[in-house]
Amino acid sequence: MRPVEFQRKFHQGDISAPWNHPAPAEESPYKELIASGTVMRVGGRPPLARYVAQIWKRRDFLVYDARSRVRTRNSHTRLGSFWLVGKPVLDVAFYFLVFGLLLKANRGIDNYVAYVAVGVLMFRYSSVAMTQSVGLIRSSRSMIQAFNFPRASLVVSFALREALSAVPLLLSLIVMILAIPPHVAPSLVWLLALPLIVLQGIFNLGLSFVIARLGFSVPDISQGMTFLSRILMYGSSVIFPIERFINHPAVYDVMTNNPLFILLSMYRTILIDRSVPPPQNWLSLALWCLGLIVFGFVFFWRAEEKYGRP
Repeated sequence: MRPVEFQRKFHQGDISAPWNHPAPAEESPYKELIASGTVMRVGGRPPLARYVAQIWKRRDFLVYDARSRVRTRNSHTRLGSFWLVGKPVLDVAFYFLVFGLLLKANRGIDNYVAYVAVGVLMFRYSSVAMTQSVGLIRSSRSMIQAFNFPRASLVVSFALREALSAVPLLLSLIVMILAIPPHVAPSLVWLLALPLIVLQGIFNLGLSFVIARLGFSVPDISQGMTFLSRILMYGSSVIFPIERFINHPAVYDVMTNNPLFILLSMYRTILIDRSVPPPQNWLSLALWCLGLIVFGFVFFWRAEEKYGRP
């Protein structure tokens, strides 16, 4: 078409300018698809129910990814997977040497080795969720920007990895309780440790959702996570019973209602005392887990659109 003919048709309205054309998203059938939620903007935040469904569809991959990463976690070392158990056992030996033999914190505790083993190994399961989830989103920024997937999958995969790593921790803990004097005889009550470690995994997942978003929004938080973990370690009776050093009733109530304190006391009741923890402990822990997983997931989901921005 010659320029003169194009100009005549343009003024007559037979041809419209490209900038006057509606965007494809505003035309039918795209407009109806977007309105119904069938088509979404890349990187947008889907409704909560669909978000959960998207994660559920990826469950097989998440489990496979978690198992693969656990198997190859220490592949660069000569002893390999031994360190999944070896490092925590060395931690137990260190704390027993320092607090049990040197500082005499074992006074009044009949089986201090088992007391420290339960505290150190099971607290470690939750402390890893705090210290490593803080940089989870930022360390995965390139993958987030390259692929479209629910970002919560990263946190779920991380929680699954740590849950799988906790299995040898629990088994090594039982072996230590059986082998190191004063020996604890096995009991059917020990089976209650299984639902307890599941509750701890749910608690860790909710905690990871909260810390992952906070670590993305405020990177400086990562500098204080190790410090916070250390405070919780000494405030949760990991190495010695804090009840001996607290006289103020309000402080005592806060410390003993700390979910990690409740967790460790329940583990010790089951594994060392071979007794069933009181119902109020189960109820309190279940409420902590339910509240944290719901709040943490929604809190993380609300910032879904921000995670992929440069």
